[in-house]
Amino acid sequence: MPSSTASTLTPFTATDGENLALQSWPLPPGATPRATVLLVHGLGEHVGRYDALARRLNAWGFAVLGYDQYGHGESSGPRGGLTSDHRLLDDLADLANAARERAPAGSPLVVLGHSMGGLVAALWVAQQTQRERPVDALVLSSPALDAGLGAVQKLLLATLPRMAPNLRVGNGLDARYLSHDAAVAAAYLADPLCHDRISARLARFIAQGGPSVVACAAQWRVPTLLMWAGSDKLVNPAGSRAFATAAPKAVVQSHCFEPLYHELFNESPELADPVFEMLGKWLLQRFPAR
Repeated sequence: MPSSTASTLTPFTATDGENLALQSWPLPPGATPRATVLLVHGLGEHVGRYDALARRLNAWGFAVLGYDQYGHGESSGPRGGLTSDHRLLDDLADLANAARERAPAGSPLVVLGHSMGGLVAALWVAQQTQRERPVDALVLSSPALDAGLGAVQKLLLATLPRMAPNLRVGNGLDARYLSHDAAVAAAYLADPLCHDRISARLARFIAQGGPSVVACAAQWRVPTLLMWAGSDKLVNPAGSRAFATAAPKAVVQSHCFEPLYHELFNESPELADPVFEMLGKWLLQRFPAR
């Protein structure tokens, strides 16, 4: 299997002129990738936290790209802010086009989204299913398909984004429940590129986007691997269960890892090994060596 070369971080200019930080994990010169995997990270973090996953994908023969979403990591924007309701979807479309342009002609494109990134990826795919198949495959890791809102929170989200869309507050995520590995939480809290901010507009995007994706599940067309944590305390697993129940089984392979916490790929090795085994098997079956 090919190994990876050193990853590179470069600026990328989105359609509206904002700067997004783009990270690349290429294969060695001369190696032909099975496909390109585009990583979409979750709320409050950045794509650099996916280095170990990217190198695992490299070892399986996949080129990897990722980017810091707007308002995150080294990209433009106030932390947790959002300029418009469709900002994150437009950015993903830009990066998907860039990934195709960088890849060899005819190379497949896979989008892998985690948590909020899984929501962004799934919602982007859902909105395009009637026109075209935008990617060759989709991988969703603990996607934020159910915000688990109470009555008071729903009332606030019905009014606050109109009154103060850019108001940013703490996102309420407890780092202790990222992983059973305490070192993961410690590294997250010590990482200067991670933050705990979320704007009213971004909160509404997450709250409304999840149900929209689940509503499209029965008509899903893009080959998808959905994996979620049964013991997730940061994202309600009910959203993934509802999507898995409604989606065509011939198109969507789904699995609940019952004892795991939110970050499937950052769990303790004995817990994460089955996750990587499922991911590798699914990808290698669909994308033979070229």
